[in-house]
Amino acid sequence: MRIELTQGPEYTETEILIRCPQVDEDILRIVALLRISEQKITGLKDGEICLLDAKDILYIDTADRRTFCYTDGAVYESALRLYELEEKLSGMDFFRTGKSGIVNFLRVRSIRPDFGGRLLLTLDNGEQVPVSRQYAAAIKHKLEALERRRKP
Repeated sequence: MRIELTQGPEYTETEILIRCPQVDEDILRIVALLRISEQKITGLKDGEICLLDAKDILYIDTADRRTFCYTDGAVYESALRLYELEEKLSGMDFFRTGKSGIVNFLRVRSIRPDFGGRLLLTLDNGEQVPVSRQYAAAIKHKLEALERRRKP
């Protein structure tokens, strides 16, 4: 892979151009990382509306018909429903963990099997998030794809 970076006052905006023989998992991951770096989510905390970078969100959860975004240092309430956030974050490394949760796969530190075919994710900050049996297959598929990429 060749990477070229050019900067100068003549450029008015950042442009990223990817040229490749074919689109594979690596290219899709690069595009997802680029998209997540610019995606913003609004959240309410202490009466203020805050702009959150999607990459900073560890996971999203619902409780009592309210949706919350969890970051390293705070919890924000979102005006959007879980399915709306899932749509907004589609194409990025966010996965459903169950009927009431979404996790940022880029913030997962480890994965271990749990009872009944479930999984238990440990995030960067040490928090653990369970993945229901129904959604565990998608996480396992993601892991298999990562493994395939590592093999020569």
